[in-house]
Amino acid sequence: MDTKSVPVLKKAVNIDMLGRFREDIETVFREDPAARSTLEVVLCYPGLHAIWWHRLTHRLWNAGFTTLARLISQFITFCTNIEIHPGAAIGRRFFIDHGTGVVIGETAEIGDDVLIYQGVVLGGTSHEKIKRHPTIGNNVVIGAGAILLGSFKVGDGARIGAGSVVINDVPAGATVVGVPGRVVEAPRKKKVSGVDLDHNKLPDPVIEVLHRLEKRIESLEAELHQVEDEVHEKHS
Repeated sequence: MDTKSVPVLKKAVNIDMLGRFREDIETVFREDPAARSTLEVVLCYPGLHAIWWHRLTHRLWNAGFTTLARLISQFITFCTNIEIHPGAAIGRRFFIDHGTGVVIGETAEIGDDVLIYQGVVLGGTSHEKIKRHPTIGNNVVIGAGAILLGSFKVGDGARIGAGSVVINDVPAGATVVGVPGRVVEAPRKKKVSGVDLDHNKLPDPVIEVLHRLEKRIESLEAELHQVEDEVHEKHS
């Protein structure tokens, strides 16, 4: 490499890093209505701190400094209560709201514009050194306390309901709720910056089935009463 190009390359890298920092802060303002100032966001958002430090540990991990990367990540876990393995691959504009109890495993892959809430686990189900954690597409929302276990894909624009346990592929644009997670149909509401923040307003498939059964029973009872009235009229 030409020695004259080294300062230019370093300057470009610095500009890119500053741009990513600015982008992360803007993402917080877009996704969290509680954010009031840049200083508050920089100082008081553990999810943001965890993401920034993960970028460093991920580079160290890929460069072969695995022990140092793990050591730093464990210290950041202690400080933020958010555990992101240095091997995890994370896209741009990723936002962890609150963040307490979030765990992201080594082979997890996360796309762009993903929003997750506290208590989310992207975990593995194999003891072998293979791809064993979920792959999350772009514009995905994962609600509080959701647990995703195994090597499967969550399609672009999908929503995982709070408290759900997901172990299978999720189609793009689908909504998953329940334990185990089931794909359900849900009306789409207006979105903010590309993601649906109403992750708590999800359909309950069990209640929907019960409502349909209740309506069917009422219909059958009405038909039965009609038949009884007709029989009564004939014999009167």
